[in-house]
Formats: sequence, structure tokens, C-alpha cells
Amino acid sequence: MDTIESYRHIIQSLLTDYAAIPIANGSIDCYTVFDPKQDHYQVMNVGWDGHRRVYGCVLHLDIKQGKIWIEQNMTEMRVAQELVDLGVAKEDIVLGFQAPEMRQYTDYAVI
Repeated sequence: MDTIESYRHIIQSLLTDYAAIPIANGSIDCYTVFDPKQDHYQVMNVGWDGHRRVYGCVLHLDIKQGKIWIEQNMTEMRVAQELVDLGVAKEDIVLGFQAPEMRQYTDYAVI
């Protein structure tokens, strides 16, 4: 299996596992949205917590130029570390939610 295909599998498995965790409050569905042709992967929360509408992307990862970009992480999960634990090299992970000039201070790719 080539690297990009391996990354697709790792991301989909990680996000599927996260989406399977029950949400304790409200009536909220947590589901995945995968676009492997354009390499966009998300976890969405949709529903109601009492009278409050819940709708949004809580995790968003992309594969761009052979690297995994963490675009959004509104969870407590340390996604980058989880990816490393699953065999992704730190230099193949970009913290896309960090300003480009701040990435040099992380242990991950700078791009």
C-alpha cells in the first residue's frame, strides 16, 4: 500500500473511532464525512442540546502534497500524537490550524 493510501486508511479509521464515541448530553448525532477523491475528512456534530442547536465540524483533516493537514480540532483528542502513534511521521503532519509563522515552534512539518 502506498503512503497516501495508507494515510487515507489511518485517517478514516481514527475519525470513525472518534465518531463512535457517544455524546453524553443532548440529542446529537456525530458522523463522518469522507471525500477520498479530494482527500477531505471530517467529523460533524448535528442535533440539539435542549433548546440549543448544535451544528459544526469538530475534526477536519486533509491530505495535501503528501502530508496530513490538521485543519480543525475542536476535541480533546491530541490528533497529531494519535497519528504519530499510528505510524505517521511527524514531518508528514502539518498543524494547519496554526499560523504558518508559528509552525516552526512545533514538532511537526513547517510548510
